[in-house]
Amino acid sequence: MADELKDYAGGWIQEKKGTDVPMFLKFAYIAILAGCVGYLVVYMNGDVNNEDRGALVRQFNSMTQGSDTFMYVVAAIAAVHAAVLIWFGFSKSKHED
Repeated sequence: MADELKDYAGGWIQEKKGTDVPMFLKFAYIAILAGCVGYLVVYMNGDVNNEDRGALVRQFNSMTQGSDTFMYVVAAIAAVHAAVLIWFGFSKSKHED
């Protein structure tokens, strides 16, 4: 039975050989990453449409001159990470150690 288990982190994590990551966990990673990228794009300049503090956020943005280009690059990097994670998560392993 010990030869059927694969050890990671010096034995702290064990995996039964031949098992796959549960499908709900794969989709959970996709949903979390999509939420993070969406939040980053929507709120990259702060909550400028808030009725209580929107004027203050807009004034702060005019003084600090944030870079929308940089934020879009960060969002693109996160989107590429999401695409790689999806590809890796749904592709079959080529070999088993």
